[in-house]
Amino acid sequence: MKLHIRKGDTVRVLSGKDRGREGRVLVIFPTKQKAIVESINIVYKHRRPDQQNPQGEIVEQEAPIHISKLMLVANGEPTRTGRIKNENGKGWVRISKKTGEIV
Repeated sequence: MKLHIRKGDTVRVLSGKDRGREGRVLVIFPTKQKAIVESINIVYKHRRPDQQNPQGEIVEQEAPIHISKLMLVANGEPTRTGRIKNENGKGWVRISKKTGEIV
């Protein structure tokens, strides 16, 4: 499945509790259409006590967010993306719908 964002892209959140914030994509789950974005959608995970940590702990971590809630940021502005054939005829490249430049 082709997605409009890739690992390492900078994205802006369109809806939800983190609306308007930007972050870098760390992991993509194409089959679930979700992504983990750095410092976005933070949840608290309670860890039970073990040998190294007898008290237990509460850990903050990023949870996956649906890709439809993310928009690619190119040249500092959020933009929709399109795909065109590469100049040499092999493969596809992403372009910015706003400026027409290759992303």
